[in-house]
Amino acid sequence: MELKDIKAIIDLMKKNSITEFELERQDSKIRLKRGNGGSIQQSDDSPTIIPMPMPSAGAIPPPIAPPTLPAAATGEIEIKSPMIGTFYRSPSPEAGPYVEVGTEVSSETVVCIIEAMKVMNEIKAEVKGVVTQVLAENGKPVEFGQPLFKVRPS
Repeated sequence: MELKDIKAIIDLMKKNSITEFELERQDSKIRLKRGNGGSIQQSDDSPTIIPMPMPSAGAIPPPIAPPTLPAAATGEIEIKSPMIGTFYRSPSPEAGPYVEVGTEVSSETVVCIIEAMKVMNEIKAEVKGVVTQVLAENGKPVEFGQPLFKVRPS
């Protein structure tokens, strides 16, 4: 994980009044905890990256994703998840999705909800254009920075 990603997580924690955050990946683990003053504590609970053991020689490696063109090469913009949580395409199970492929969006258009710590967070497009792809699956977990939608700018 790069320093800019950690700084982005810290900013999101401040913005959303989140006091504790933990992320585990195959080879690393990060845990962030904020103090009462809104600043990051400088103690044993301060931001740390803890190396995790790599899978043993007999372990099955994770599948490799097929190569795809970067969004910049196709001229499309990715709407990425600003947090870890559960992705929902609609405001309730019986309601229709906020957006579909072909839907025109503006910077203020709500495109989905991400549930994090029992809080429903509306995610806005923050770009003007037309949705060309839905990349996340409804009701499934998403990670910070994971692409959720692709939008062709207009």
